[in-house]
Amino acid sequence: MKISYDTEIDALYIRLLDGVHECRTVRLNEEIALNIGDGEKLVGIEILDAARVLGSGRLPQVVLENIPIASA
Repeated sequence: MKISYDTEIDALYIRLLDGVHECRTVRLNEEIALNIGDGEKLVGIEILDAARVLGSGRLPQVVLENIPIASA
């Protein structure tokens, strides 16, 4: 998983699957869109106007629970 933030356009993107995927976009509202790939897999989540949507303009704390860490 990769989380990136573009300060110029105030957009946050959460990429759940690595690689190149042909996706369709499903808009949940004006600010949030889901990128859906083959097999209906969720590839990524885009959040526009992220500072307002997420609150104080900071990324919230990310807590991983019950997720095994892959060895390199």
